[in-house]
Amino acid sequence: MKKDKTSKVCFMVLTIAVLMLFFSSCTKKSADGTIIFTQVPANKPQINITTVASLEHLAESSIFAIEPGQSQIVPVILTEDYFSASSPDISYDGRFMLFAAQKESSDVWQIWEMNLNNLKARQITFFDENCFSPTYLPGGRFVFGKSETASINSAQNSLFTGNLDGTGFSQITFNPQNYSVLSVLQEGRVLAFSRQVVPEEGNGQLMVFRPDGTKQDLFYKGSEGSQIISRATEVGGTKIVFIEAEGDNLENRNIISINYNRPLNSRTNLTSELKGNFLNVSAFQQDNYLVSYRPEGDDFYALYDYSVENKTPSLIYKNEGYNILEVILVEKHERPRKLPSEVNMGVKTGLLVCQDINFYGIESMRKNQAIAQAHKIEIMGIDSSLGVVNVEEDGSFYLKILADTPFRLRTLSDDGKVVKGPGSWIYLRPNERRGCVGCHAGNEQSPFNRQPLSVKKDPDIIPEEIKGIQEQKVELE
Repeated sequence: MKKDKTSKVCFMVLTIAVLMLFFSSCTKKSADGTIIFTQVPANKPQINITTVASLEHLAESSIFAIEPGQSQIVPVILTEDYFSASSPDISYDGRFMLFAAQKESSDVWQIWEMNLNNLKARQITFFDENCFSPTYLPGGRFVFGKSETASINSAQNSLFTGNLDGTGFSQITFNPQNYSVLSVLQEGRVLAFSRQVVPEEGNGQLMVFRPDGTKQDLFYKGSEGSQIISRATEVGGTKIVFIEAEGDNLENRNIISINYNRPLNSRTNLTSELKGNFLNVSAFQQDNYLVSYRPEGDDFYALYDYSVENKTPSLIYKNEGYNILEVILVEKHERPRKLPSEVNMGVKTGLLVCQDINFYGIESMRKNQAIAQAHKIEIMGIDSSLGVVNVEEDGSFYLKILADTPFRLRTLSDDGKVVKGPGSWIYLRPNERRGCVGCHAGNEQSPFNRQPLSVKKDPDIIPEEIKGIQEQKVELE
């Protein structure tokens, strides 16, 4: 027994020494960085890693590191002491790695950070619920997803931010939707996956917002029935790439590219002519991506270098009996902008102004177009209506709404009949001020430039019960 214990200790010491030598040698290189990947037994169901439900299928996953370009690649496990580990994200200086993990099989998932120089890891979150998809923010903070319950099949999960020392946690999303962090864009906003769960399940889409949860807007949505199934990667500051599947069976998975400037109208399928399926993509070298790819007729997802120009995947590493899910390169990269926050937790409301509820597309600007006119809006909460407001003659409204409260809007005629809506879920953070041009007008359209009549008056208070709370002092010009 004593001999076995001594052998085990010696093995652990040797493993740590090999790992430290591995990473110290890698940090001296700039072109050929270490590649980190997540591996899971192939008998696990194929998954969509953008949803919290995927945690069930990530059981027994592990995070490995390899040094590419060697004649014989030997992967080194980084999370040997964990029952499950996934979702690696590399710090901007290339020295640390955030990841989600279960220490034991009965544990809920929590967030950890590993020092890649000495391979020591420390736990950051200690919640009773599952935490997942951590991503670094500038200023010593990070953003991550957290379930509403300890169940791995939680119907809803929100995004939180916190300090890397395990303090200062704050919820930043409040809609009845499943959220999962995908990346932080260079301009400072968070890009996240979101899927509506109330009142019915909707299609997944990409949303973008500031790290304090303000200014949430639609970034991208695919065709009906399509599914985004991987993290998104910003490439060169001009493009976003991710994996999208067609159909509920998650087959026909391809690399999709969208332009940063026109994400809703620039979708390009980079692998439509290639046989096989993709599971993950991340930036590697110029015009090349690291991908998790399974060729047609193969049983396992392996690690490939995919050339966009030649449209060819080149095998880097494969492990029979295992699927490689996530891939990421260890390297220094530019820190995103640190955006200022307008959130003031001492203020209990947010402000929303709309220029014209009867503007919902270019057709509403055409003359002699027979379009039903709305004269009221209804603010709909999760369980009940929060109120009905008459709009001004120009179709504008101006609302003061209880902060961090999800709501939807629908437009009504004079006799109370529904004209449009309800639309997507919205929430306002404390002290947030938002504006919209119309109802479902599209992100690239705007009505004529004029001051809305509604802002010349005090805002309507929603719900009326909050009229007695501290008033929000703000001027709109």
